[in-house]
Amino acid sequence: MKKQSAIIWVHDDNLSPNNPVFQVYDHAPALYVWDHSLLNRLKFSLKRINFIYESLLDLPVSIRRGNPVDELIQYADEHGAVRIATVPSSSPRFKRICKELERRGYLLDILQPTAFINYDKEFDLRRFSRYWKDAKAYAYG
Repeated sequence: MKKQSAIIWVHDDNLSPNNPVFQVYDHAPALYVWDHSLLNRLKFSLKRINFIYESLLDLPVSIRRGNPVDELIQYADEHGAVRIATVPSSSPRFKRICKELERRGYLLDILQPTAFINYDKEFDLRRFSRYWKDAKAYAYG
């Protein structure tokens, strides 16, 4: 088996098959980690969990559960990867995970996705319905 130099980290903030990491790293294995502590703490609804899972089914991704840092490192090591490619997130948790991965010697390649809409104001991201109320006018032009 040929060792990969990179893996792809898929997270909740970009579950799209058009995620740029799938084009740039088209042969790299991809991983999504169900973080049960996060799910329990944020009390995700069953609808949201189902949406995430159905989105993952459309992606070329392995799914694991556990601590994201630990699982990403284990997956990278299994594939001989030193680079972890992903897309950005505004989540403070995302930033903490990235810092820890870099502290442990992994290179991060954070690629910018194509914007869904051009919007120069702040979105209310606490609920999807609030976001969509503002975004749909721009999305459907």
